[in-house]
Amino acid sequence: MPNSVSSLKDIRGKKVLLRLDLNVPVRDGKVADDFRIKKSIPTIELLRSLGAKIIIISHCEGKESTTLKPAFEYFLEKKFDISFVESYVDEKTVEIVNALPEGGMVLFENLRIYAGEKENDSVFAKSLADLADIYVNEAFSASHRAHASIVGIPKYLPSYMGMLFESEIEHLSKTFSPPKPFLFILGGAKFDTKIPLIKKFLEIADFIFVGGALANNFFRDLGYPVGASVVSEGDFGLKEMFSSGKIILPIDVVVKNKETISIKNPKDIKDGDIMIDAGVETLMKLKEIVGASKYVLWNGPLGNFEIGFKEGTLELAKIISENTAESVVGGADTLAAIASLDLEDKFGFVSSGGGAMLDFLANGTLPGIEALK
Repeated sequence: MPNSVSSLKDIRGKKVLLRLDLNVPVRDGKVADDFRIKKSIPTIELLRSLGAKIIIISHCEGKESTTLKPAFEYFLEKKFDISFVESYVDEKTVEIVNALPEGGMVLFENLRIYAGEKENDSVFAKSLADLADIYVNEAFSASHRAHASIVGIPKYLPSYMGMLFESEIEHLSKTFSPPKPFLFILGGAKFDTKIPLIKKFLEIADFIFVGGALANNFFRDLGYPVGASVVSEGDFGLKEMFSSGKIILPIDVVVKNKETISIKNPKDIKDGDIMIDAGVETLMKLKEIVGASKYVLWNGPLGNFEIGFKEGTLELAKIISENTAESVVGGADTLAAIASLDLEDKFGFVSSGGGAMLDFLANGTLPGIEALK
């Protein structure tokens, strides 16, 4: 386990390079979902209370915004003493950093403006490290990437994990030996990236419910018609997995065919049909299984969120939140569902990681964790 930021004591006046994940949804120039930022604030407050000079670095990447200015405005609204720097390491930057008061903060512009970030360029990493005395990684959700700000900087500075980062490791690690019965719910698409999870958790979970587009591959390999539904190419050995008796698939599905929406048994799919969400009977079955479980791990939506089919995912969020089972949930669309229902505090742990959560569950570690060691 890496050293925790909580172990820091006498750092008054020290410069701390704090890697956050501020890659959050932005609408009309404003932060639309502050979940990741909000979860990082305890680490920021701890560093401020210890008198550190805080240099925040992060990335953002998306259709809405490629600048961190909305995140900067968010910090200003929360009454933080913070300035914004658009350039990286030059004389002006060094002056601003050196002039920071104890407890002061500066936010640098989007790391991914620089090719050296994704390339894990050692010169770029060293130039960032030279600005500070200490490095803290609070970007668990970006720590599956071997980028300069994640794995390069720790080579040059005493390094620590943030409080959210530590909590992620602690809670996600429990999934490897959880209370029983244990239900794993896996949805979404990108089957080839999630198949290692299914293989691994067949050994750990009592049941694995496979929903979303992931279920379509099982249906195809079991000889069911899939119509025009999304499937991943390749032979994944799904029949053998299904024969374990642990895999549960949707009983009924919401189907779109041109402008027509209907609910069908998966065996009755016709040409042109696209399976786009879980049906009512499936959710009733899930409610029964969740009710009999002591531990539930959930990642990924049951329906196609991008085109508005959210009902199955929203209903599942309600089912899990109303149950007494210990729960761990994550994934971007899963978090969006939880946020829209204002149910965050009804789950045992809500992970900030999407791909990072999946990689950690599959491998038990991440490049960012190993770098901190």
